Amino acid sequence: MPVEQIHDGRKTSQKVGLVLGPFLFTLTLFLNLDPSNPTVTRMAAVAVLMATWWITDAIPLSATALLPLVLYPVLGIMKTRDCAPIYINSTIFLFIGGFMIAVTMEKWRLHKRIALWVIRRIGGGPARVILGFMVAAAFLSMWISNTATAIMMVPIAMAIVLQLEERYGIKACHSFTVTLMLGIAYACSLGGMATLVGTPPNLSFARIFEITFPDAEPIAFGQWLVMAFPITLVMLALVWLLLTRVLFRFPKTFDVDQNVVKREYAALGKMSFEERAVLTVFAATAIAWIFRKDLVLGMVTIPGWSRLVPRADLIDDATVAVAMAMILFFIPTRSPKATCPTVMGVDVFTKIPWHIVLLFGGGFALAQGFRETGLSEFIGVQFAGLEGVPPYVMIALTCGGLTFLTELTSNTATTEMILPILASVAVAIKTNPLLLMIPATLSASCAFMMPVATPPNTIIFGSGRITIAEMARVGIIINLIGVLVISVVFYFLGTAVLDIDPAGLPAWAVTGG
Repeated sequence: MPVEQIHDGRKTSQKVGLVLGPFLFTLTLFLNLDPSNPTVTRMAAVAVLMATWWITDAIPLSATALLPLVLYPVLGIMKTRDCAPIYINSTIFLFIGGFMIAVTMEKWRLHKRIALWVIRRIGGGPARVILGFMVAAAFLSMWISNTATAIMMVPIAMAIVLQLEERYGIKACHSFTVTLMLGIAYACSLGGMATLVGTPPNLSFARIFEITFPDAEPIAFGQWLVMAFPITLVMLALVWLLLTRVLFRFPKTFDVDQNVVKREYAALGKMSFEERAVLTVFAATAIAWIFRKDLVLGMVTIPGWSRLVPRADLIDDATVAVAMAMILFFIPTRSPKATCPTVMGVDVFTKIPWHIVLLFGGGFALAQGFRETGLSEFIGVQFAGLEGVPPYVMIALTCGGLTFLTELTSNTATTEMILPILASVAVAIKTNPLLLMIPATLSASCAFMMPVATPPNTIIFGSGRITIAEMARVGIIINLIGVLVISVVFYFLGTAVLDIDPAGLPAWAVTGG
């Protein structure tokens, strides 16, 4: 091919990152950060290169995630045979099992039936219709991809919008349209915060925490839900009130025709055998996840079912995910249009986002490298001067930093870069690492200003009914509210649920960090 025909479709920031990454990598190698332990400098160089390429998206995020497999052995950090297994672990299979069930829900359109059912039950006036869409989007995003949820919800919303625009005119409907679109996008992100499988940053946290502090008790699905679900509820209510009562107003004569939703629901027909089967497995999976371990609710403790199982210490949430997903391979279909003999077919494996799996693995390898080389301790020493800063101040600063950083970067990649550093800082200032790591993880899902911040933002922006200025104006307010809500609710509720003492460093952090 002639040179003049070669076209580099990279953005300017990607081209800069492509060159800047290797430059900073080389520069870091010459810094000699810790003369007594040269691997600290080499590990820092790898971290700088991966961070630069992740932030600038110089090459695909999943490709950057593979760097440890090459650089660790070359730089004497870790053997490839030791690094490779880090990429596949129980957290990965929790993601895969949950995703398989979610994909099967989408295959049989169960997610659409659930969404329309919720919207029909809540819908009434314009504000209630928006609430219905938000509740449906948030609930589905707790279990399936927020991208898939947004893709499904937007066409339903647009059908309502088009009818209203035909009746009242585009200009008169603009406030309602913007509110509805933003409500869907924000609810998708907020719903994902509530469960470990709701969004990739949550799973990244779970595994990085285990790698960094192997002596600590892993965070179970039910514990995360009890801690994070109230934050989702509070944020959902505040966002709805802000959108419908403060930032946007609708004329009193404005009437939303609910027949669109009714027709969409009627078009689904009677619930099929396959839908009932998937719904049963989905409900059983959620219950098994939530009640696997003891749940402490204030003065009440709900015993976990794992107490009844021999060798319960060998069972985790991934066991549940894979076991329940496999059940769907044994249930025969009754639909004459089915392309495979069972409710879940082999095609489910082609739909798993393997690039996300690799991105997870890269983050896990990065965390392991921090721990193995002593880079965690080195970073912690640099922040030792922060000891004495009130925990709630550190939480607020962490939330604010992550919220605005992920406006322009991948929330998963950013979380995987930041969590090992926050773990080191927490140990250095003698506070519980969970106080910084969990709020940071939650805040990574709270980027509401820019279309590129999250897939739901991008999808609703693609509807052509909202401008960047409108999204940014509303988003910055909700960003700030998110920082406040996460900081306050986690400090008072999360610490109680997870038995965190803000004033002390737990024994597992001393031995594991």
